[in-house]
Amino acid sequence: MLLELRGVKKSFGATNALIGVDFSLQAGQIHAVCGENGAGKSTLMKVIDGILQPDVGQIFIEGTQVLIRDPGHAARLGISLVHQEISLCGSASVAENIFMYEINQSKRLLMDYQELQVRAKKIINTLDKEIDTSINVENLTLSNQQLVEIAKALALDCKILILDEPTTSLTEVESKSLFKILRSLAKGGIGIVYISHRMAEIFDNCSHITVLRDGASVFNGLVKDTTPDEIISKMVGRELGKYYPEKSKTIGTDPLFEVINVSDASRVNSVSFQILPGEILGIAGLVGAGRSEIAKTICGLTPKTSGSVKINGEPVNASSYRAALAEGIAYLSEDRKSEGVFLDLSIQSNISSMALIAVQTTMMTVDAEKEKVQAEELGLRLKLKASSVAANTSSLSGGNQQKVAIAKLLATRPRIIFMDEPTRGVDVGAKAEIHQVLRQLCNEGVGVAVISSELPEIIGLCDRTIVIRNGTVVGQLSAHETTEESILRMASGMA
Repeated sequence: MLLELRGVKKSFGATNALIGVDFSLQAGQIHAVCGENGAGKSTLMKVIDGILQPDVGQIFIEGTQVLIRDPGHAARLGISLVHQEISLCGSASVAENIFMYEINQSKRLLMDYQELQVRAKKIINTLDKEIDTSINVENLTLSNQQLVEIAKALALDCKILILDEPTTSLTEVESKSLFKILRSLAKGGIGIVYISHRMAEIFDNCSHITVLRDGASVFNGLVKDTTPDEIISKMVGRELGKYYPEKSKTIGTDPLFEVINVSDASRVNSVSFQILPGEILGIAGLVGAGRSEIAKTICGLTPKTSGSVKINGEPVNASSYRAALAEGIAYLSEDRKSEGVFLDLSIQSNISSMALIAVQTTMMTVDAEKEKVQAEELGLRLKLKASSVAANTSSLSGGNQQKVAIAKLLATRPRIIFMDEPTRGVDVGAKAEIHQVLRQLCNEGVGVAVISSELPEIIGLCDRTIVIRNGTVVGQLSAHETTEESILRMASGMA
């Protein structure tokens, strides 16, 4: 037994984040932890990593009771937490990032950086990956940055590795490669805590599972003894019914939105497609294929060098994002933390921020009451969980922050909306709620395009899918043609 928690409780004021949680991890085990956003997963991991101390309860490392004072102490005990949000130093090299803790703790006046390079390469090699350890991390793909995060943990000689949603930025192929690495680490005796909302990953790769709901552990057992539907039911405390809303029965023929030969100066190459009335259009492709770049160019976030867009057959100005928004074209970023919400502002200030004219007084100041009413109406539509719309957005769970980001776009009353990874890092209950909202928007006449790396989401939600490779559209699939195999064959150039 590497790790054991007994009766752990943690409160923040009147909010009970953890209610007597028991948890254990054995050497060589890949143990999944899942639950809705706000269920207590992050709080539990912060207790294990020493970021928070429990109000009540005991923690044992290899049978010895400990009080984990801070993350540095946790690291010395062999615990490493890899956060969902990448927390590397972009302007430092791969080797420097891997040994950042050692560099910070070192009392040496000068570091032997050649030695760091050699040691870093050895660790990277154990991950069965070739990464130049001398280049700055900011020049790596997101998937390689994720592997550097894991290499950092291995550099600390960790016995307990905690991974929080590590595959959200990875392709299917990269995810499989990561799990191959994790199984190898587990065989070497490392215990792995794996936090994820992706049922397929859990059931394919984990041996044990713990489900948290409202701060309590409601299930702990072997993965082979349960099913995805049972786990989802335990997570949300209710039956979800249809996980994906019913697809459209009537799709128009005259395009609602047209993209005609759009290119930019680097990644986007003569892209053309349509969104038809009554359909949700899926945009699929491997990570790095140019999906986000295409959406950003269409929406005026990056300049296009050629091409045009039309709404209901009429050319519209999308030369900048301001111009695109004025025409009713909105974009939800895949990067919630940096581009989706203002974490230091209230929920209501976030929601009004892109359409201030709707909540202005005659004196051109913000009418706080109008802003509050708008936020409450959109919050109710999105089933936002918050104590008040005056609360700071940073106080919300990741899933509820995502709902605030979506509400910001809805406040602009869009005619066309591009949703880039709309359910990344969001629990199954919130995913189903977001899917319902997207279908409602579609039924109300809004053109909806969804970019997603989760192929089941593309298949379950979208009425038609275009596939992107090398910055251009390489094919399209109707709903009955869309399978994981057909998407991957097109995306990888096999079809």
